[in-house]
Amino acid sequence: MTMTQQIQLRSILTLAHNDYEKGLNARAFFKLSNHETGEDLVQITFMKTWNYLKKGGKVEMMKAFLYHILNNLIVDEYRKRKEASLDVLIEKGFDPSTTDGTGLVNVLDGKAAILLIEHLPETYKEVMRMKYVQDLSLEEIAIKTGLSRNTIAVHIHRGIEKMKLSYRY
Repeated sequence: MTMTQQIQLRSILTLAHNDYEKGLNARAFFKLSNHETGEDLVQITFMKTWNYLKKGGKVEMMKAFLYHILNNLIVDEYRKRKEASLDVLIEKGFDPSTTDGTGLVNVLDGKAAILLIEHLPETYKEVMRMKYVQDLSLEEIAIKTGLSRNTIAVHIHRGIEKMKLSYRY
């Protein structure tokens, strides 16, 4: 690039800076709600434009080109800020796990269900206790009881149906 071409590009970019900097800063602040970050992105926009022009790139509409670059930088900032803000919150001790109380409800319902198992007929009580209290598989229950897997599944299903009836009333 010759010196005259470089001077010509500088004048084009200086003119664009004078014409569009205020609007670009307003757009960046509107999208980011942070003056410093917005100003930084506008400066990066002009630096990227300068590098593009220096490499021989052609810009037909400078305003549209600048806003396009700025919008892409804003999107990148949104993505970057979300990751950083979560990291900062975790460092401060925030636990992002949700606690909506369903765990407690499940525990209480489970305790109520265990109490209801005791009121089932003996054929269902033993199988239900093995399945839901001891957390055994159907195969393990079949081995312990000597019943077939299918019979175990039927007993569990019937036991659940009887528990549903007891739980409602």
